[in-house]
Amino acid sequence: MVRGVRGAITCNKNEREEILSRTKELLTEILERNQISGENISAIIFSATSDLNKAFPAEAAREMGLTRVPLLDTQEMEVEGAMKRVIRILLLFETDKSQDEIKHVYLRGAASLRSDLS
Repeated sequence: MVRGVRGAITCNKNEREEILSRTKELLTEILERNQISGENISAIIFSATSDLNKAFPAEAAREMGLTRVPLLDTQEMEVEGAMKRVIRILLLFETDKSQDEIKHVYLRGAASLRSDLS
C-alpha cells in the first residue's frame, strides 16, 4: 500500500542555508515519526511559498542521501492572507500502516496550519 504523509515548516529568512536546514529538520521528523526508510519512499513533493527562492528544498533531501528517490520542487499557490516563508512536503511511501497511524508533522510557525495534527 502507498500512503502519503504531509508536513510543513516555516523559515525566518529567505537564505539558502536556512531553507536547506529547515527542510532537513522537517524531513528528518517525518521519517523518524513514521519509521520510514529511504527504500520505502515512492516519491517526495516539496513546495515553497514564492518568498523562499534561494534554494530548492529537494536539494536537502539529496544531501541527506535520498539520491535515488524521485523528488519534485514546486511553488505554492499564492493565496491572499496565507502564511509566508513555508516549506511543505508530501511524502509517498510503501507501508502497511492505516491512515490513522500516519503521523503528519507541522513544525515551528507551521504548527498553526494544522493544529488538529500537530
